Amino acid sequence: MRMAFIRALCEQAERNDKIWLLCGDIGYSVLEEFAGRFPERFVNVGVAEQNMIGVAAGLALSGKTVFTYTIGNFSFMRSMEQIRNEVCYHNLSVNIVAVGGGFSYGNMGYTHHAIEDLAMLSVLPNIRVVAPGDPVEVTAATHWLCDKNGPGYLRLGRGGEPVVHASPVTFSGLIPLRKGKDAVIVSSAGTLDIASQACQRLTEAGISTGLVSMPLLSPFSGVELMEEVAGAKCLLTVEEHAKGGLASKVAEALVESQQHIRMRSLRVTEPPAKEAGDRTWQRNRQRISEQGIVDAIKEMIG
Repeated sequence: MRMAFIRALCEQAERNDKIWLLCGDIGYSVLEEFAGRFPERFVNVGVAEQNMIGVAAGLALSGKTVFTYTIGNFSFMRSMEQIRNEVCYHNLSVNIVAVGGGFSYGNMGYTHHAIEDLAMLSVLPNIRVVAPGDPVEVTAATHWLCDKNGPGYLRLGRGGEPVVHASPVTFSGLIPLRKGKDAVIVSSAGTLDIASQACQRLTEAGISTGLVSMPLLSPFSGVELMEEVAGAKCLLTVEEHAKGGLASKVAEALVESQQHIRMRSLRVTEPPAKEAGDRTWQRNRQRISEQGIVDAIKEMIG
């Protein structure tokens, strides 16, 4: 995802000299292309995330479109006040790029797990909250954010995420991948790979299963999603995030639509682990896995 982001950003920066990139002293082996091609528009602010948002806000006030880049939790938790008051309140074109969303930095422990970001940022005014499902969606999302005025938040993985889409996509709040009559899997926040694999297994088992990617959490395409899942017997949301994210938004849309569809969610529900474990271990502990999806759908279908 990181490389898809920087390639797309460089393409945009080639055409638009107002695009700037700030980093918090990370991104080595990723940001060099931008720094080398556009050195006058690249600033390493250092390990000073709150100050980085302030610098970005100042640049945006002077007409720039700014992207800030640092590790997930550091990008929003340390600087939430600055994001809220300096960026969102003034509707500035500052896009916060969070690297290592969810459990991407699994072995580093709870301090590095970004599992509350989508809930925290979605309640702020004006901001677009984006959590792409694979590198193809990252490319589309980066181009989309560059063409928009106002704040944005882009959640990326740490690296090595599998490509799910076979061809480029047009970015939108809802990206259907497969139709299904029995069940629909709704995926966001870095779970599209396991959702796609589970969807294939369920289909092969005779359960007609649809798959929808929801990379845009705010504003949320709830009405469009309800149209997409109409007629299904059940739906399952899957996300590498705690409560307040995708599941909460889908549940709200379901209530407002008054559709009678059984719903369950796979998300972060267990307390933080005291043991160290990689991303897969952390996911499995929360049942956020291919097998967890298959089991949940089969339980709902009966």
